[in-house]
Amino acid sequence: MKTYLSRRAFLAATASSLAVTSFAGLSFAQDRIVLRLSTPASEGDQRSVALAEVFGPDVAGFADYQPSYNATLFKQGTELEAISRGNLEMSITSAQELATIFPEFSIFTAGYLHRDAEHQKKVFAADFMQPLKQKVEDELGVKLLAVMYLGRRQLNLRTEGKVMTPADLAGIQLRMPGTDAWQFLGRALGADPVPMAFTEVYTALQTGAIDGQDNPLPTDKDAKFYEITKQIVLTSHLVDLNYIAFSKKVWDGLTPDQQATAQKAADAAAELGRQRQLKLEDELVQFFLDQGLQVYEPDLEAFRAHVQKAYLESEFAKDWPAGMLDLINAL
Repeated sequence: MKTYLSRRAFLAATASSLAVTSFAGLSFAQDRIVLRLSTPASEGDQRSVALAEVFGPDVAGFADYQPSYNATLFKQGTELEAISRGNLEMSITSAQELATIFPEFSIFTAGYLHRDAEHQKKVFAADFMQPLKQKVEDELGVKLLAVMYLGRRQLNLRTEGKVMTPADLAGIQLRMPGTDAWQFLGRALGADPVPMAFTEVYTALQTGAIDGQDNPLPTDKDAKFYEITKQIVLTSHLVDLNYIAFSKKVWDGLTPDQQATAQKAADAAAELGRQRQLKLEDELVQFFLDQGLQVYEPDLEAFRAHVQKAYLESEFAKDWPAGMLDLINAL
């Protein structure tokens, strides 16, 4: 049973603060503003690095970019609310998080939807995406600047049994983020999903509280999950994405030239991260083999058929905008 946070409830909870906020993070000093970004990712994560190397310097003419990593500024999952309330300027958010407020976004959480990184980029830029982006701006006060390619998500397990079909995941305690969309994907893969914050995963794997987790290969390396796991199953079950989320109130306070600069900077950072992530994915299979892990491809058709059937029979599909799946497939 899905438990979406209704937009009416969300907006009611934030209305009073929006009415009185002076935008604590939006400070003016000689016409400069502060752009604080909160993310649960580490400083070395490719998304963090790309924004720090490209976005920060590109907007330096009018803004001070101040990133905070490892969920030290705001707890994971609370960033969108912080932006909506006027307490934060930027975050890196997921379709899964957006789907808790806007059920339509659950289409982008479905397994085996995007074909690859380029297809994902085209979907975000397509005309049929504009109504969804506009709804997020109008009802949440969040502007989605760009899509970031997080990578193809693979299964990373501390168990030794080989996984070739969804049936082989029966009884596997697989960490997934806590939203309904993530938990459903875990079940669709055949595992028993366990909700858990990213910052807790390493210790949980180390102690055996969970049997595995799913992430793109670069994240597995960056978080050092390979130190405490035994195998990586290349299911490629989700061409995962994040969005660069920006405060609409801050955006509206920028000049047209500043908006153009910020948009160009976000696009450039996303593209840099995308290309680096693709290159890393190509290189990391050998790295993990050298670390002593088993790395192999399962029966992908068995996984694809199982996952797609689960989604089409679920309540999630009922929330998808009419005709959007066909439009996505046609790109």
